[in-house]
Amino acid sequence: MFRTHNCGELRIQNAGTQVTLCGWVQRVRNKGGVMWVDVRDRYGITQLVMEEGKTSPELMEAAKKLGREFVIQATGKVAERYAKNDTMPTGDIEIWAEEINVLNEAKLPPFLIEDETDGGEDLRMKYRYLDLRRNPVRNALQLRHTMLQKTRQYLDKQDFIEVETPVLIKSTPEGARDFVVPSRMNPGEFYALPQSPQTFKQLLMVSGFDKYFQIVKCFRDEDLRADRQPEFTQIDCEMSFVEQEDVLATFEGLVRYLFKEVKGIEIGDIPQMEYADAMRLYGSDKPDIRFGMPFVELNKVAQGKGFTVFDSAELVVGIVAPKAANYSRKQLDALTNFVKKPQVGAKGLVYVKYNEDGSFKSSVDKFYTQADLQLWADTMQATPGDLMLVLSGDITPTRTALSALRLHMGDLLQLKNPEEFKLLWVVDFPLLEWDDETKRYHAMHHPFTSPQKADMPLLDTNPGKVRANAYDLVINGVEVGGGSIRIHDKPTQELMFKHLGFTKEEAQAQFGFLMEAFEYGAPPHGGIAFGFDRLCSLFGGSDSIRDYIAFPKNNAGRDVMIDSPSPIATAQLNELAIKLA
Repeated sequence: MFRTHNCGELRIQNAGTQVTLCGWVQRVRNKGGVMWVDVRDRYGITQLVMEEGKTSPELMEAAKKLGREFVIQATGKVAERYAKNDTMPTGDIEIWAEEINVLNEAKLPPFLIEDETDGGEDLRMKYRYLDLRRNPVRNALQLRHTMLQKTRQYLDKQDFIEVETPVLIKSTPEGARDFVVPSRMNPGEFYALPQSPQTFKQLLMVSGFDKYFQIVKCFRDEDLRADRQPEFTQIDCEMSFVEQEDVLATFEGLVRYLFKEVKGIEIGDIPQMEYADAMRLYGSDKPDIRFGMPFVELNKVAQGKGFTVFDSAELVVGIVAPKAANYSRKQLDALTNFVKKPQVGAKGLVYVKYNEDGSFKSSVDKFYTQADLQLWADTMQATPGDLMLVLSGDITPTRTALSALRLHMGDLLQLKNPEEFKLLWVVDFPLLEWDDETKRYHAMHHPFTSPQKADMPLLDTNPGKVRANAYDLVINGVEVGGGSIRIHDKPTQELMFKHLGFTKEEAQAQFGFLMEAFEYGAPPHGGIAFGFDRLCSLFGGSDSIRDYIAFPKNNAGRDVMIDSPSPIATAQLNELAIKLA
């Protein structure tokens, strides 16, 4: 055996035991007559000690040649430390080294392999295999492992069966861009990598597997950011003979189980909010409800006073920033500049300070009296010491901009407690959304989502008002999962394709296999998929999913460690019948 113990398990009760450890040299400290070597593996760090007069001269000399990240095997006897280190689990003991074998030398790493490293993100991604030696990254992957195991445990106890679905599938026009794979055996034809196993899990329901799950890789060729990668992992689930509340109850149970088992947190009942209310109150379909500041519409009390900006607006709407009336002019100017950023999109900001003495000071005093502003305060339920912030314009962009301002104020006022978790189901999404570029409706979720029965007559008269039997789970303002009750009969699915602009021939070519399956006894079914990487980052308290993926890609979709994507040989292109322009 290379080792008898790992570098994190020895304790004071092991004193006097002869042991052999293997690992990487974290650091070497040479104080002349005494040397210490910290050896590290994924379980922890153990200190080796050598001293002139007690250790052979040959071993002392050999130890002086050790460098950072050398791979070594060390044998010696466990002893109680004279100067204990209570910051590490093995801090009560050390190993009096009798033999050290260098298993492999190492070049000096390009950055410190420490919790607090000197390496920037690009450098650490290039040498990801070194970054993975650091505790924060290793702990993130340990958290991911734990969540994988707990997810499987819960779903197995609920009688779900794990089924793997194909990775090489058919490209479809809906949703994000596909990654495509050329077929050598079928020149000029292509597979696509799955954006989700959606149609396959529905076919499994037709097959009678009434509870399916899969922890599955998915692929989308879309622009990237901190919480998005071209390949990502989903907890993908489907159930038969269920309605919406059955699905929500089952997966509330999963989320509660994960919080309890992984973080030791009890999650109570999860409230539900209709999509229309979420947009009206928060300007977002994934509101962060850890803090208040809901939107208050002010058209009735703010228009008709001669202020053209408000009078010409479709919507006048504001939020109350609690106890922020003491904001300086510099701080208010910074807020104005924030909302004017291109990514926020507002043209300006109106503020009203509700002073502690009950008076008001605003950026629109020219147009509104103290009594007018008192009416605003009453409408917004503001109290002395609060700051009212108001935007105006067309409904959708104004709500979007105010949502960004609300989240910004939540940060500035330190209202987002990272140790607090607020969960919310958002339900009753629109079935369809209009795309000005293509001049047609698109499925807000996907084309297999069932319309609500009460809204079916609106499909022909007012399709934009049809609500979907769909739901999203939001945690602290982050969408972590979404699903729907599916269409399970051919006529309704054909009707859906019609309203999405498919011809009968296009629908048959793309999804004929699914509609035919519906003719062989498809049960009512529904499901959900959770973004597993995103869920891990939330549990780990991070805004980025990269640390929870062993080998992530950068914002350009590149793996800088292996330099991918990369050109391929002309011979390979010829085999695939591909000619580059």
